[in-house]
Amino acid sequence: MLPFSRVAIIGLGLIGGSIARAVRHHMPTVALVGYDGDPAVRARVEELGFVDDVADSAGAAVTDADLVMLCVPVGAMRAVAEEFAADLPAEAIVSDVGGSKASVLADLAAALPGATIIPGHPVAGTEHSGPDSGFATLFHNRWCIITPPDGAPEAAVERVRSFWEQLGARVEVMDPRHHDIVLAVTSHLPHLIAYTIVGTASDVEEVTQSEVIKFSAGGFRDFTRIASSDPIMWRDLFIANRDAVLEILQRFTEDLTALQRMIRWSDGDALQEHFTRTRAIRRSIIEQGQDDARPDFGRAHD
Repeated sequence: MLPFSRVAIIGLGLIGGSIARAVRHHMPTVALVGYDGDPAVRARVEELGFVDDVADSAGAAVTDADLVMLCVPVGAMRAVAEEFAADLPAEAIVSDVGGSKASVLADLAAALPGATIIPGHPVAGTEHSGPDSGFATLFHNRWCIITPPDGAPEAAVERVRSFWEQLGARVEVMDPRHHDIVLAVTSHLPHLIAYTIVGTASDVEEVTQSEVIKFSAGGFRDFTRIASSDPIMWRDLFIANRDAVLEILQRFTEDLTALQRMIRWSDGDALQEHFTRTRAIRRSIIEQGQDDARPDFGRAHD
């Protein structure tokens, strides 16, 4: 049974485009309407044809929708919701894909009083962006975290759960603030570190006369991939989730200081114990199907 019959997707980049393609693949009878604030994106989506109709405004997109999926940066959620508030059907469910949940829930509740809001976060993506970058299998065997507010209708939560499961995702329901702490560890801090390391390498690059880029090893290449993610999205995420990020960053700073001490005093036993423990975490991620166990992390070799 289909959880929704008419879905409006606001924001047609990587995630919005992938949702549309996945719905088209897994639920082909569902009517898809898309909208993006960028006229060039709307024109490109018309060419690509992965939605049934490209609306010329957010309000027009949500008319008659029973699910409205917001796929815009978290800093834009409230403003975009205010654009279509007057046109939102009373029975529609509003959800999103943002990486920060407490702030999104507050913004959507303020913009859409009385609406049924069931926030979500598919933990999936690539470093690419734009309407050409999406693909239907992006969510296969990936987690989608649903973060309903207290008192949310259980039937609405189950409909959103069913939607993501039919797109191939594994679903977990979580408190919004708990989500923000978990993602600060698993996503936000790694991106912050990647941006910092690549920035440091850029500074050193001037000193080493291009050798940093020329002799980049696999680890540094992975950091540059992460650091090439959408800068607007990550700017908004760090601001929206700043309390959780700062808390985890403080813990990381303390751990980094401990590692500095181990290296300074040549404490090989402590270093080996630390690296052994972190290696076990990597194995657990692979065992749960959340990454690739192939040699060299699945990198292609010429």
